[in-house]
Amino acid sequence: MELLEYANRTVDGGEALGPVNRITNELSVLTDELAVVESFSHAWIVRTSDGLVLFDASSEHTGPRVVEAVRRWTSDPVHTIVYTHGHVDHVGGAGAFVADAERHGHPRPRFVGHERIADRFARYRRTNDYNLAINNRQFAPGRRVAGLGIGGGARFLPEATPDPDIDFRDTLELEVGGERFLLRHALGETDDHAWTEWVGRGTLFVGDFAIWNFPNCGNPQKVLRYPAEWAAALRAMIARRPGLVGPAHGLPLDGPDRAERVLGTMAECLESLVAQVLDLRNVDATLDDAIHTVRVPDGMLALPWLRPFYDEPEFVVRNIWRTYGGWWDGNPAKLRPAREAAVAAEVVALAGGPGPVVTRARALLADGEL
Repeated sequence: MELLEYANRTVDGGEALGPVNRITNELSVLTDELAVVESFSHAWIVRTSDGLVLFDASSEHTGPRVVEAVRRWTSDPVHTIVYTHGHVDHVGGAGAFVADAERHGHPRPRFVGHERIADRFARYRRTNDYNLAINNRQFAPGRRVAGLGIGGGARFLPEATPDPDIDFRDTLELEVGGERFLLRHALGETDDHAWTEWVGRGTLFVGDFAIWNFPNCGNPQKVLRYPAEWAAALRAMIARRPGLVGPAHGLPLDGPDRAERVLGTMAECLESLVAQVLDLRNVDATLDDAIHTVRVPDGMLALPWLRPFYDEPEFVVRNIWRTYGGWWDGNPAKLRPAREAAVAAEVVALAGGPGPVVTRARALLADGEL
């Protein structure tokens, strides 16, 4: 119960007592039938009479350690692995579970996910080098997340990652060993995301709809994301009055009131950003206006589950702008722009050469005006 105790104190106090995204690769048992391995990302494990049901397989590099943690808890075969969505830190460890089944003479696990996951995998293969480049840039070697399977290597999507054996469009009900799971598709961080209700158990497995950082809905290098729909999905989760919410990153939410507080403030932030950007769109403002005037509600960014560590509200504003009105920022000079190098050369020439530009840059740097 140490994990829940730590999580409850963090939510109730509204401040971080320590790391909220813990990558320990250790297993915590919450009930006789439920455990979680905190990794990058987590794997939630339900024990049934027909075998284990997992929600996410973690990354290629952490997957083997997740398998080891599960095996220290139980020798039961893995019956089903649900991909909450197709990001590599959630599916990359699937090969480790296939190998574990072969070692123990168990049937291969079946894989379940939304119908768009196969298309995502195909896109990853088609844009392999691009994805390696942007993830090496974001998760550079030598930083503390190095070696977690999100940067480096020759293949962005591990070759051993299976496509879903069972997919669905809107909802899917699974029955395994007398336990029922209702999967619901919703747009959010991805277009292939699903959150799951463990029917009759008051438990939700929500993937990256909750990541214990500001919602990752504006990543500058990634494809379009869905803040309004993300907020709506969070509201739908709150309406279930869950007894436990299991995210794929961060701490679990114990009880409906804590779930409402955390998920509700996340939804409020996203709803507020969408509304403010649309108000500016409707008066024909520019992206510059939006970036410098749109703000999340006061006090939200200080909450330990909404810190802008992984994504920034400003980046989400840009994503909303693109969603509702295309890529143009409203500045005529940027509609059909000259090359940036040509503009830069003109600016330096107007300033009287490189010397004055460098002098001014150093002065700004000394004042902290980066």
